[in-house]
Amino acid sequence: MMHEHQKPETRAQWSSESAFIFSMAAAAVGLGNLWRFPYMVGENGGGVFIAAYLIALVVVALPVMMLEVAAGRLKQGSVVETYRGATRLGAAYGWLVVLLTIVITSYYLVITGWTLGYAIDAFRLNLTEFDTFTAGYNSIWYFLAVTALAAVVLLKGVRAIEAFSKVLMPVLVVLIAGLVIVASTTQGWSQAADFMLRWDASALANPTLWFFAFGQAFYTLAVGQGYLVTYGSYIPRKANVPRAALIVAATETSIALLAGWMIFPFVFAHGMDPGAGSELAFSTLPRVFEDMAGGAWLAMAFFFMFFMAAFSSCLAGLKVIIAAFAEELNLSNARAVAATGALMLALGLPSALSFTPVQLTVAGMPVLDFMDQFGGTNVVVFSGVVGAGLLCWVLPPGRVVYALGAKSRWWSWRIFVVGRSLPFLGAGLLLWRILAG
Repeated sequence: MMHEHQKPETRAQWSSESAFIFSMAAAAVGLGNLWRFPYMVGENGGGVFIAAYLIALVVVALPVMMLEVAAGRLKQGSVVETYRGATRLGAAYGWLVVLLTIVITSYYLVITGWTLGYAIDAFRLNLTEFDTFTAGYNSIWYFLAVTALAAVVLLKGVRAIEAFSKVLMPVLVVLIAGLVIVASTTQGWSQAADFMLRWDASALANPTLWFFAFGQAFYTLAVGQGYLVTYGSYIPRKANVPRAALIVAATETSIALLAGWMIFPFVFAHGMDPGAGSELAFSTLPRVFEDMAGGAWLAMAFFFMFFMAAFSSCLAGLKVIIAAFAEELNLSNARAVAATGALMLALGLPSALSFTPVQLTVAGMPVLDFMDQFGGTNVVVFSGVVGAGLLCWVLPPGRVVYALGAKSRWWSWRIFVVGRSLPFLGAGLLLWRILAG
């Protein structure tokens, strides 16, 4: 029986499978890979983290990604509607995912504000280091500007996101690849290669490493955050979900690795700390462009595209929230956008204030860093594990196979094996981490 908060009869769709691929890749690449991946590698041992991350991504995150996209396509509703269709308790989990996305997007908007500020400073030929940039209240002003701009774009619907993404992705890849080539000529290239390629296999026995690796793998592919379910609900009938997911995953992973090869040679060349945390890219790149021939022009291009990539991640997160509010609370798109914007302003301000003279902290770290470590790893892993188990133990396999849009049963078999075992594996990893700690 159809629920009273059902999707509208006429639901917008991506124009094609390629449009979904571009839009989904743009949604996840912005901050999960360009900003978060290098600093996670830097804080967790370099090459050994990359190895654990790739294993987690291929073995677990990729099948779960396909599952979430297929579930969204099957139900063609918000994340809450999708999980409600699976089980009575699914609506509660769906709202948990929306809450997680609210938390993540609130600080995403702050970081996206940094990218906008750096882009503007690059065009003003006034790039500064991160400490100087955040000495005043730039974090707040740019956070407010990005939130308002996102609201304007989201009033236009999914086709605006699609058009935006088709331009963004190719140009971004070319720029990153160009910077990697430049990085390969620096004195820090060999140190970066050692850092990213050499590691002690015994480090794989550290459960905390695996916990962060799974968190980043889920983060890279946007697992457990509602993006995949929501974007999958707009996917056209003829699309092949496994093929589309493989292309997106390959794109995301390649850009994440390129981001590491882009940043770490400069980090070592300038004698900086690879474990600097969330500010790593913003501390490193201004120095890079300052010392580079033609660096001013390259800085303009890079930070503008960095902003556009980060902005696409914000649009994806906000779309998850808006779709849930519109369909569950019976709001028009405009009212859902307004309500979501107000919520972002209220929740994002503490993260913005943590990088101002106020220096707001939680547990001895900036509020933004705390939110990212807690929500960006702990809750994302929990959400992805619970969601996969919920879908695989409740949804009929035949329906999922149908929603995948693929003739081969290899992926459907693998999805259900991973999905049904993931809650037990997740509990085992948590127990291992507790006992080892």
